[in-house]
Amino acid sequence: MKRKNCCEKCDIEIKKEDLEEKKKNIKEIIIILISLILFVTGLLIFKKIILLIAYIISGEPIIRRAIKNILKGKFFDENTLMSVATIGAILINEVEEAVLVALFYRVGEFLQSISIQRSKRRIKKILELKPNFANIKRGDSVVRIKPEEVKIGEIIIVKPGEKVPLDGIIIKGESYVDTSPLTGESVPKFFKKGDEISAGVINKESVLEIKVLKEFKESSINKILDLVEKAKEKKANPEKFITKFSKYYTPFVLIISFLIAFLLPLTTDITIRDSIYRALVLLVISCPCALVISVPLSYFVGIGTCSKNGILVKGSNYLDILNEIKFFLFDKTGTLTEGVFKVRDIKNFNGFRKEEILEISAYAEANSNHPIAKAIKEYYGKEIKNIEMEEFSEKPGLGIKAKFKGRNVLVGSDRFLHENNIGHEICKGDGTTVHVVVDNVYAGYITISDEIRKEAKSVIENLKKLKIKIGMLTGDEKFVAEEISKKLNLDFFKAELLPEEKVKEIENLKNSHKVAFLGDGINDAAAIAISDVGIAMGAIGQDAAIESSDIVIMDDNLSKIKKLFSISKKTKNIVFMNIIFAILIKLLFIYLGSIGIARMWEAVFADMGVSIIAILNSMRIMKS
Repeated sequence: MKRKNCCEKCDIEIKKEDLEEKKKNIKEIIIILISLILFVTGLLIFKKIILLIAYIISGEPIIRRAIKNILKGKFFDENTLMSVATIGAILINEVEEAVLVALFYRVGEFLQSISIQRSKRRIKKILELKPNFANIKRGDSVVRIKPEEVKIGEIIIVKPGEKVPLDGIIIKGESYVDTSPLTGESVPKFFKKGDEISAGVINKESVLEIKVLKEFKESSINKILDLVEKAKEKKANPEKFITKFSKYYTPFVLIISFLIAFLLPLTTDITIRDSIYRALVLLVISCPCALVISVPLSYFVGIGTCSKNGILVKGSNYLDILNEIKFFLFDKTGTLTEGVFKVRDIKNFNGFRKEEILEISAYAEANSNHPIAKAIKEYYGKEIKNIEMEEFSEKPGLGIKAKFKGRNVLVGSDRFLHENNIGHEICKGDGTTVHVVVDNVYAGYITISDEIRKEAKSVIENLKKLKIKIGMLTGDEKFVAEEISKKLNLDFFKAELLPEEKVKEIENLKNSHKVAFLGDGINDAAAIAISDVGIAMGAIGQDAAIESSDIVIMDDNLSKIKKLFSISKKTKNIVFMNIIFAILIKLLFIYLGSIGIARMWEAVFADMGVSIIAILNSMRIMKS
């Protein structure tokens, strides 16, 4: 008998889960139809026993859940309200009403379930990004195993149509890759030998051989999946309100209903039977279903819509806070600018040669992953042998001290030179300037250029329309920051900041305003973490961004900020629309029920109708 591989097993499990869901829906439809037939039959032949059977079949889940909750110490919820109301109706000989209420309630719950299932499928698509297998190269053969079993340094084969199972670097082949599962970008990207590639993307054309750089548990896709799973744990303020509201609301309604049932006959000429019936109507209409279901669902849909657009939101509370942001702060390098640096010029002084300055700076930057360091090393173009480096220390945001071929080297910013009392002829070049000092003698500087992102200006204009102040916090030199600020029409900027100084700037603003910060997630991890909403840019594969941020833009597209604010605003509007709509309808029917106009079946129809309308309204967030 042929063994099923892990991929086939996972596919079978997914299909089995979908099949179980379909079977459950079909079973529910059959029960509802049977209850309806028994109800109509009982009415036609005037048999109470048939109506009671119809009630037991349709109302069984409500009573079962109420009993189960009572045994757990949860005495007050919508199941308790419905159970008391329907059993009370039977006791006052309103069996038809009890069946109709139970039947309407069950139909409403079923329709709610269908709506929620559709919403959950969107999140499920994200969770299905998890690769089911990896083709690993072992000798002359290829073996299919679980991604969790692959080790760093092993070679995996990814065929056209397959998901990349682990983060790695392409060592053979080139192909167009569908990155939309992670970034929301519909246009495939071209990957070639030497390019790093993330787990979860889909190979479209040719076979790729990839050297694994991270174990599966450390891969970007696995961390993203974990965050999506945990996102529901962080609740927004309206969700917390509804949770508390339901806790106190239900016992309050029960007390009011009790008073209506037994005080009205003592103070008016209303009969005890009529007063009890009015109290039961009040119980039915007072069910907080629309609020309890639609509010969390709205945030759930909001998070799912963000994910579909390549934006990972770690909790519904952050969608809420975005609507309160008064200051939006940007890092410069790799955020407002492309982060693709190129060496523009080298200036030499005091008898040093340009080639010598370039070599010294390349070796000094050998262990740095900063975009500026990469630009210098790329321009140098030769192999860097770490054996040449005798000492090395880095001061984040300022520069590097090293010992190269027996000479003391300092490479960094103008501020770094001033802090070390190094005399130098030039403080700034025509762009980002990296100064080089050898044995306390100023050797020269390297000028590096970076381009502003084409979408940056429109994003900033859009944020300003929302009455948000825009600022830039950067470690770059003041004249470079000033030039960027003028071009983008920023409200303010702070330059030559160390990572801890960025944190202080954010803390000062946080004393009186809500602050969002957008950075690249490496040097800006502390600033991202301290902000009310910390957003990481281009964070696929960058652990610092995923760990410290509240929201992750899963590609380098700055325009996703517009979408993020659009979705958060629409989510908030729909949440409050649902709350106000539900409360107004309930107040109306509470009044009608109290004066004896509304019947019990009308109350449950209104209650479930409000719930369904609120759920359908929540789905509009998907069109943000």
